[in-house]
Amino acid sequence: MSKLSITAYIFGILFFLVSVSFAIFYGYQVVTHHLPIEEKKAAAYHYHFVLVPEELDNEYWRLVEKGAKAAAKEYGVMLEYVGPKQANIEDHLKTIEMSAASKVDGIMTQGLSDEQFTPLINRVVEKGIPVITVDTDASNSKRMAYIGTDNYYSGYLAGKALIADTKGQANVAIITGSFYKNHQIKRVQGFQDAVKTEKGIHIIDIQESEISRVQAAEKAFQIVQEHPEVNAFYGTSALDAIGIAQVVEKYKKQNQYYIIGFDTLPETLKYIRKRTINATVVQEPYEMGYEAVKMMIDLINGKKVPSVIHTNTRILKVEDLPPSYPDKLEGDH
Repeated sequence: MSKLSITAYIFGILFFLVSVSFAIFYGYQVVTHHLPIEEKKAAAYHYHFVLVPEELDNEYWRLVEKGAKAAAKEYGVMLEYVGPKQANIEDHLKTIEMSAASKVDGIMTQGLSDEQFTPLINRVVEKGIPVITVDTDASNSKRMAYIGTDNYYSGYLAGKALIADTKGQANVAIITGSFYKNHQIKRVQGFQDAVKTEKGIHIIDIQESEISRVQAAEKAFQIVQEHPEVNAFYGTSALDAIGIAQVVEKYKKQNQYYIIGFDTLPETLKYIRKRTINATVVQEPYEMGYEAVKMMIDLINGKKVPSVIHTNTRILKVEDLPPSYPDKLEGDH
């Protein structure tokens, strides 16, 4: 055997021995090392509730969720917030069905359509799972209770505010979130009833935005083009007045239109500060979510709760804002 071969052979043996030594050393360290024990305390939940909104990322419903989660944390409730990413009645109904199938302790949701929601709510309640409607009622169903705005009255308030602010002289276009959803229908009905005896108020057109600010803007632009006589807008969902305001500002017509809408989203409040939006109907979404959880606990514990609780509704204008208004109402948290 040549010297070179012998050297290579010896080197190979040494390399093998060193590798084995390191393997034994570090293997021993792993075996004998005391890993920190992660102490996880399982959360002690008393109840499991599901809150099913019309649309998950809707800013209004995020406020309802905040209120519900605050109450859930306070009262030991595991709360799930699940539903359609974008408003879709079929997905909404499927989510309620899946929640009932998983045998949760209670379901909180909207009653968007009597035809579709009432039979489902009835089936869920008959299975022993209480249902509370939030924001939009299904009054003909077997739901245990409703908490939220009196939607007819809120529309009526909007109509009276428009009459006062325009001195009873306005050609109005209405943009509503939906032609088919209970709360939107009632907001339009309340408004129409408020203005119907005013000879100087005329409703020129009613369009549907499908609760989309983009579609609200498109409908507003269409109305401006087709009905030059229109000088006032009423938007019945949280996003409608925002879409209308965007069109009015884009075409530099802020002083030509009176706009009244719904809710106090940050963008809405900015437009009110700029006087593009003249007024908005204030609801209490945080309170709805918080109180719904408390009501559900009371129901499960056999306590009586009112079948209907209407949260506060009022009109907000620029003069109602404090000088250093933070673009968020106290009730919004």
